[in-house]
Amino acid sequence: MPASTSTVTTSDTPKNEKTARLRSSPDTETAPPLEVKEHDFFWTYTEEPHRTRRMAIIKAHPEVTKLCGPEPLTKYLVLLVVTIQVLAACNLQNTPFWSLRFWGTAYIIGATANQNLFLAIHEISHNLAFRKAELNRALAVFANLPIGIPYSASFRPYHLTHHKSLGVDGLDTDLPTRFEAVFLDSLLGKAFFCTFQILFYALRPVFVYKVPFTSIHFANIFAQVLFDVILVRYTSLHSLWYLILSSFLAGSLHPCAGHFIAEHYIFTPLPSSAKDPLTNTSIPETFSYYGVLNYLTYNVGLHNEHHDFPAVPWSRLWEVNRVANEFYRDLPRHRSWVGVIWSFVMDEKVGMTCRVKRKEGGRIVGSGSKWSQAEVEA
Repeated sequence: MPASTSTVTTSDTPKNEKTARLRSSPDTETAPPLEVKEHDFFWTYTEEPHRTRRMAIIKAHPEVTKLCGPEPLTKYLVLLVVTIQVLAACNLQNTPFWSLRFWGTAYIIGATANQNLFLAIHEISHNLAFRKAELNRALAVFANLPIGIPYSASFRPYHLTHHKSLGVDGLDTDLPTRFEAVFLDSLLGKAFFCTFQILFYALRPVFVYKVPFTSIHFANIFAQVLFDVILVRYTSLHSLWYLILSSFLAGSLHPCAGHFIAEHYIFTPLPSSAKDPLTNTSIPETFSYYGVLNYLTYNVGLHNEHHDFPAVPWSRLWEVNRVANEFYRDLPRHRSWVGVIWSFVMDEKVGMTCRVKRKEGGRIVGSGSKWSQAEVEA
């Protein structure tokens, strides 16, 4: 399916408002920022837009930098959700796996809770729970416990690289691989991807590049195995299966899982010459969602705001939007994460290749890459 003919969007920005911000100029027609081919990704040779917009916002609203820094509430929310999941797992220890009660609890409570913990780990990866890096790493390991499988230590370097190398082929592991684009770019393939997308996000990174194994990885694995053994020892194997099933469903056909696709997939391509007059950047390749599910997901829907200011915690992203509203109000957005999943699967003009890719740029964030903390947060 040609990505270049995508016409469906869940954006609620009126057409006349979009055109006020996205103008074509004769100068840019001769050097389009996007290279669009049939059945291929959107290839660009421009820098990712978030750094440019961040600088423009700071110039216009220098007070926005005061919003950066840890959010003390995060650790208490993590403790609450971990407690809920442990109690639910204990409560289901004698419940048959193939029962409505088991799967219903896992889908309604467990998947929602574990998606919340996924995104708590996402927040913590930016050092936004504590000022000390060691405390953030420890809290991430703790938040990982109800997920059942250790991943928090590996998630951080891959995710920070996603920020610093957005869309860079071979570095940004959020991008579908060529294999996925070829074999999953059909209605059934996309349905399969949405159902099992948590496995793609978990396994894809190791096929792109490997991060060094550190003491944090060891601590993550040790703590997780110890927790799982104790849980099974004092309850039953069903309790552990509940946690793992919750994690699977959290990244499957669940309303909150819509954010995985909503964040960077392009549903309606704009003319290659379209520019944001406030920042002179090509847009869009990141999309925000401002609906009620943000209450359950650490405001991850405010994704443009997050990529623009990754050092601002979840609780202050709405303030970023308010202060710099002229930079965000006309950007394309999604109205519904459920609608995103439906459109992605059912629309033949939207598919795995509807992503912006860059052939060069960026750097890997992780052990030995010599990134300073200031660079990571920039």
